Amino acid sequence: MTVTGTGMYTPRPGAAPLPRMIAAQAALETKMLLRNGEQLLLTVVIPTLLLVLFSTVDIVDTGAGAAVDFLAPGILALAVMSTAFTGQAIATGFERRYGVLKRLASSPLPRWGLMTAKTLSVLVTEVLQVILLTVIAFALGWSPQGNPVAVLLLLVLGTAAFSGLGLLMAGTLKAEATLAAANLVFLLLLVGGGVIVPLDKFPAGAQDVLGLLPIAALSDGLRDVLQHGAGMPWGDLGILAVWAVVGLAAAGKFFRWE
Repeated sequence: MTVTGTGMYTPRPGAAPLPRMIAAQAALETKMLLRNGEQLLLTVVIPTLLLVLFSTVDIVDTGAGAAVDFLAPGILALAVMSTAFTGQAIATGFERRYGVLKRLASSPLPRWGLMTAKTLSVLVTEVLQVILLTVIAFALGWSPQGNPVAVLLLLVLGTAAFSGLGLLMAGTLKAEATLAAANLVFLLLLVGGGVIVPLDKFPAGAQDVLGLLPIAALSDGLRDVLQHGAGMPWGDLGILAVWAVVGLAAAGKFFRWE
């Protein structure tokens, strides 16, 4: 609104600047995610419990060294998957079912702006997850090493890969099917993605297949850097980049808003 010479207010219709709209939508998405009990269970409680349990109880043979040094990178990868893939797929699937996305698509915020806001919300949540899990891991005796730039690249590409796959699932399946499939995939990748159980515990043929999964590439890449002090894990980065491109392209092409 503007003030006239007589002190009266007159309307000035029009959309807010695009960056402000995206920021407002991202803040709303983040608040909704953090207030959702199921989302908090997936994004905070389960990764934290797994980190503490398997670091303090000798259940799985994680090889030489402290168990937390092996587990912390895998749990960070699991946190990324739980937020960018599982949580986002379920939330977006039900928003689509209830017509929320259809209504938002008719607002001044463009569709790509809505997807950008959702991505920013995921990134904010992941930052909080990484901080929490890092503090807990340090309390358990974690001794990370390696290049932080490599860690950042792995987390960003992992987020892009899982986000694309989550949006693809949410935009093509019914909400109930998305709920079931996203949780099932979460459990399967938790067991077979090298998060807790090392991939070398699986048969040789299965290792080759499992190593191509985004969760395996992310957890192994983070482990190579943070546990073994490796340089840039180009192989794992390449796998994540391929999943990111394919997932986001497929989501952009096949995503249905209604």
